[in-house]
Amino acid sequence: AYDIVCNGNEIGGGSIRIHERDVQERVFELMGLDREDAQTKFGFLLEGFKFGAPPHGGIAFGWDRVVALLAGVESIRDVIAFPKTGNGYDPLTQAPAPITAQQRKEAGVDFKPEAKKAE
Repeated sequence: AYDIVCNGNEIGGGSIRIHERDVQERVFELMGLDREDAQTKFGFLLEGFKFGAPPHGGIAFGWDRVVALLAGVESIRDVIAFPKTGNGYDPLTQAPAPITAQQRKEAGVDFKPEAKKAE
């Protein structure tokens, strides 16, 4: 992992992704997944590593952090375009929020539990 720092302020970061099967298996082990669970849940990934994956990574700027530096504010909370509370609530859209039966119908996401069959 690496960070981009400007005048002592972190403005971005990134990392090299796991691209070797043995490393991924060790990570699963550290997460508490035994080999059988790892194979059941992530067998497709482990199988893919057999064919080789090139080292790859990414980097991203935190534009909210850059804007905070340019604006001279103490906290990025003062410049975040789409703020969220600690539990993920969005004060601008009041999301997440319950949706109406009509909205569920329009979205095609109504859930109707199946009746349990008598044994």
